[in-house]
Amino acid sequence: MSASAPNQAERSSAVTEMPDELRADVRLLGGLLGEVIAEHGGDDLLADVERLRKAVIAARRKEISTDEVAAMVAEWPISRAVKIARAFTCYFHLVNLAEEHFRIRTLRARDTGERPLPESLAQAVQELGQERVAELVEELRLHPVLTAHPTEARRRAVVTAIQRISAQLAAYNAPGVGAGERAETRRRLLEEIDLLWRTAQLRHTKLDPLDEVRTAMAAFDETLFRMVPHIYRALDAVLSEGTGTRAPLARPFIRYGSWIGGDRDGNPNVTARVTREAVLIQAEHVLIALENATSRIGRTLTLTSEYTPPSPALRAALVQAEHDHPELVSEMATRSPREPHRQWLLFAAARLAATRQRSLDLAYRSPEEFLADLRLAQESLAAGGARRQAYGELQHLIWQVETFGFHLAELEVRQHSQVHAAALAELASGEVSERTEEVLATIRTIAWIQERFGVRACSRYVVSFTRSAADVAAVYELAAHALGDRAPVLDVVPLFESGADLAAAPGVLSGMLELPAVQERLAAGGRRLEVMLGYSDSAKELGPAAATLKLYEAQEALAAWAAEHDVKLTLFHGRGGALGRGGGPANRAVLAQAPGSVGGRFKVTEQGEVIFARYGHEAIARRHLEQVTSAVLLASTPAVEARTAEAAGRFRTVAQQVASASEKAYRSLTEAPGFPEWFSLVSPLEEIGSLRLGSRPARRGLGAPRSLDDLRAIPWVFAWAQTRVNLPGWYGLGSGLAAVVAESGAEELRAAYREWPLFASLLDNAEMSLAKTDRDIASRYLALGGRDDFAEQVLAEYDLTRRLVLEVTGHSRLLENRRVLSRAVQLRDPYVDALSHLQLRALSRLRADEDLPEEERERLSTLLLLSVNGVAAGLQNTG
Repeated sequence: MSASAPNQAERSSAVTEMPDELRADVRLLGGLLGEVIAEHGGDDLLADVERLRKAVIAARRKEISTDEVAAMVAEWPISRAVKIARAFTCYFHLVNLAEEHFRIRTLRARDTGERPLPESLAQAVQELGQERVAELVEELRLHPVLTAHPTEARRRAVVTAIQRISAQLAAYNAPGVGAGERAETRRRLLEEIDLLWRTAQLRHTKLDPLDEVRTAMAAFDETLFRMVPHIYRALDAVLSEGTGTRAPLARPFIRYGSWIGGDRDGNPNVTARVTREAVLIQAEHVLIALENATSRIGRTLTLTSEYTPPSPALRAALVQAEHDHPELVSEMATRSPREPHRQWLLFAAARLAATRQRSLDLAYRSPEEFLADLRLAQESLAAGGARRQAYGELQHLIWQVETFGFHLAELEVRQHSQVHAAALAELASGEVSERTEEVLATIRTIAWIQERFGVRACSRYVVSFTRSAADVAAVYELAAHALGDRAPVLDVVPLFESGADLAAAPGVLSGMLELPAVQERLAAGGRRLEVMLGYSDSAKELGPAAATLKLYEAQEALAAWAAEHDVKLTLFHGRGGALGRGGGPANRAVLAQAPGSVGGRFKVTEQGEVIFARYGHEAIARRHLEQVTSAVLLASTPAVEARTAEAAGRFRTVAQQVASASEKAYRSLTEAPGFPEWFSLVSPLEEIGSLRLGSRPARRGLGAPRSLDDLRAIPWVFAWAQTRVNLPGWYGLGSGLAAVVAESGAEELRAAYREWPLFASLLDNAEMSLAKTDRDIASRYLALGGRDDFAEQVLAEYDLTRRLVLEVTGHSRLLENRRVLSRAVQLRDPYVDALSHLQLRALSRLRADEDLPEEERERLSTLLLLSVNGVAAGLQNTG
């Protein structure tokens, strides 16, 4: 039996267990797409789409060979193949949408109130107790950081088209809808799906950094701003009864950060001007949101002073406001007579508008000044007996201000340590290059941002590839060159990425403690220090298994260092969206952290397609943040830390054996002569740059990569996903497991999987990656490179890894214990196969003939890029 033999039985199981509501939505959307395809290209186009769909399913059943599918695809003109690729890509967008809606319905159905949802805040309180959670909340901090790393393959126009379809699908399925209303909603659905079909799937112009800023703002406008107070409310509700009628016990623990417009490491398009504009765009969005919310709440506060008298402090504030701005306040008093709380909130909204418009006479000078006005209204309402109005929607607004300020998210600057070293050398020599001038301009921009929006808006400066304390000192020295004693407040964050750098991290931090600038910041910030760990580059260097253990050991060492030096350490996890870059379920990742390394604080990057997957819908965003917050609370308790420490101690030798053997296997492939060139041939690596996913270059140099060091982690993972190999998520693990099995059997590995969250997370993530791998399709890609030895090595490691992961987990098939994910992967597989065959047709022709006519090369490239887009949608990951 071949490695892919179980697929058909698995797929049949998935089909039979597909829930009726999900099946109905998939059929509805698929049927409407079929109508659009037939209208656009005729019944013969729809017939070709159907012919390919049935052929790939038959190939999965072993009724026909994949060679027959490839021959069918080869018969079509390129123009026909492009339309078929568009059809499957649009289909995946719609299936993803249907699954998202089913997930939301499922979450709501499970929330019966009889018992807490798993991994919810309510369950954390049930497990830990109200008193313990209340203590933990005092130090709780969740800090997601949005990044512009180019892993979102969809155009913004496509994303918004899908969102419009989503709104219509929700209306179509709303309970109590009449036949006429449903018919109209179906017509609107058809209109929007037709629009999706007619929308270009590929970008024709490259994104610039400010485009990326505006794209991220959509997540804020549509989800984040509204969702955050509901997280706090959920926590407050489980801490004590009476939420909404008393002062809240939950404090605002979420802070958003952003690298978008601030991360210039390897991206010359991010300049000081871009950083300045990025902050202004963020401020515009948050001030508009706060103004709208304040106006909305103000208009509802129609409480008459007869029944809810204003406090003396509020009455005095209104008198002063009328003195300072007589026309404005008089007009509000005329429109809202005897409604002082309404007048005050509407006056605050007017001040927010003035803040946004830079009308300094009326503008707020800081978010703290605005908060003081809101609390004045809250205290007055509570004193007047209107406690629900004091601690209801008004409290939500207060939480929003505390979370987002007037800057929305802290903009973090990142630059490579070598750039700083070169800049200092140039300044010493007196010959300053344009790049060094840009470094100094960036520091001046940070100072301007702090003057305009406060230190909280931009103070963190991340240094990539930190090797010593001198790399940290360099930033402070450059700040002195830029502005002398007017230098901005800077919290320099060392980023450790390679295996050697991770091991050396505690020594670097000890050196940092000797720097006067760091000592000053520790004294001012309650001895808080932040360190960033890079998952992407360590995984690319060492392989997934060795990198996972190396990162865990670094966390242990850093937690011990922090305890020894009385430092409150925050570890900033630079995790990618894909499994090969540290991705996977965030809540499980938190529980797998080393004991003492969480301490109620979790900071993590949210990248590319992950931003819209997690924050595209309010219900899903709330669930994601509740899961992560619950995990942070649990991981910070002594009982969980003790269990994790005990498991780590017991299984450390086994884990090190797995890591050593896996790294050896991984390096034997990736460091072999000719491997980078072979990788470029067997994958669409060269073409991915044409997708214009982001403003950042895909590699650190020009031409084909001479080594993996030349290649960034994102295209490395993205390209392997396209080949259906998914190598960065599992390669080497099989050899690591085999080394232990050969010496002592599999029982100790099984025990580690049951008892150690880190080892369980490693195997579960590898299993997920293996489930998205298709051996038959992968073989066809690997054959394009003309190196049978490499192809055989990869496939042999796949067979070994798959067999041993199943043996250790005790599963009879991949994802056996993750029914929903298993169903999603198995149902998508045949349709992804269709796009892979189309992509293989284009890729093999492009690789086989370097002298193709330009017109044919362009048509083949279009087909290839469309298929890349579709496969990314089908697999639901890029990099």
